[in-house]
Amino acid sequence: MNILIAGGGTGGHLFPAIAVAEEINSSYPNAKVTFVGTAAGLEARVIPLTMWELVTIDAPRLKGMGMLRKLSTFAMMPLVLLKAMKIVKRARPDIVISVGGYAAGPVTLVAALKGIPTVAMEQNAVPGLTNRILGRFVKKIFVMFPESCGFFPAKKTVIAGNPVRKKIRDVLEHRSAKKRGFTVLVFGGSQGAKAINERMLSALQYLSEAKEDLHIIHQVGRAADTERISAAYRAQGFSAEVYHFIEDMGKVYAQADMVVARAGATTCAELTVAGLPAMFIPYPYAADNHQEANARALVKQGGAIMIRESELTSELLAREIIGLMEEPLKLVSMSQAMRAYGRPEAAERIVRESLMLVERS
Repeated sequence: MNILIAGGGTGGHLFPAIAVAEEINSSYPNAKVTFVGTAAGLEARVIPLTMWELVTIDAPRLKGMGMLRKLSTFAMMPLVLLKAMKIVKRARPDIVISVGGYAAGPVTLVAALKGIPTVAMEQNAVPGLTNRILGRFVKKIFVMFPESCGFFPAKKTVIAGNPVRKKIRDVLEHRSAKKRGFTVLVFGGSQGAKAINERMLSALQYLSEAKEDLHIIHQVGRAADTERISAAYRAQGFSAEVYHFIEDMGKVYAQADMVVARAGATTCAELTVAGLPAMFIPYPYAADNHQEANARALVKQGGAIMIRESELTSELLAREIIGLMEEPLKLVSMSQAMRAYGRPEAAERIVRESLMLVERS
């Protein structure tokens, strides 16, 4: 069986795709999985380090561009679709799984028009442009947030959750981490978030009375910032671990009592599976403000609080952290709410229902 996974660009698209590929290879070891992405996307750095093949395509973007660039992009589309046709013809896929991102569109559209079974995964509460278009053509759309169902035909849409990588699920299933006091995990995605980093450092003055009971794990995003931020924690007498990037997120999730983070789709999915209460500070410039929509869905569930970046002050950040430290019953309630939203079986369900389409065809 040949399976194409199309899309990527960012971790929010790529990591769920990897979780699906892991499930395919676990349940169907004879299946061949091939990723289709762009040379500029995260997949170009990650997939060559795995067991899977990556095929690249020049997939232009439309959002956030001026009219002249859009016209130029539309002029390129025949060539892009021709390249997509060649990829599909060469791979001869039994199914194409779209994970969103610019590379997903042409390949999935070509496959659908050729009658090859196609499905799409939508990770955010507000779907991206590519998936909104593909929703008209694919056989099924798997979503994480019920809020995104209204963007797609009801008969095609399945609330399956957002797949989480196996190594994170495995750590969380067997968590035995020793914690050093009340542990707060702070991160802004794989690239970090300057606003969160700086507000956290400024908040230390307001957290000083609680520092004996507090431990902070902070992913800062840039290697150049690691020593400066680490030194700031030491200077004020805080117990802290500072990293520019954390490879084993499952390990730190297992140690944390709460998280201060952006509200990207992968972060939300992982925190719900981990059952971790969250303080979300959505990235204010995300397309269609989808991070705020993601955060609001989990606030409504009762598992998170949300502060807009424009409203975030160091004093407010410290006050919310101390508030959760001093209310263990609220923390437990938030943890239960997050876990109730989590779907650790998402990858298994998406793969099972996708391959049922292959059998029917």
